[in-house]
Amino acid sequence: MDELTWDDPEEIAELLNEEYPDVDPLYDVRFTDLREWVIALEGFVDDPDASTESQLEAIQMAWNNLK
Repeated sequence: MDELTWDDPEEIAELLNEEYPDVDPLYDVRFTDLREWVIALEGFVDDPDASTESQLEAIQMAWNNLK
């Protein structure tokens, strides 16, 4: 698996969609939860404290586009 960083929203979204298929990313996920879920993904190597709101929004939107 490739290494993931906060700048890989599409790849992260695909993994989250596989891990949490019944979750609606727009209504069921707070950013604090999303951040924790991303950090826990296999292959995530970025600094956990380096996420920004815009990066989390990009992940959320990419995930929503998979639904």
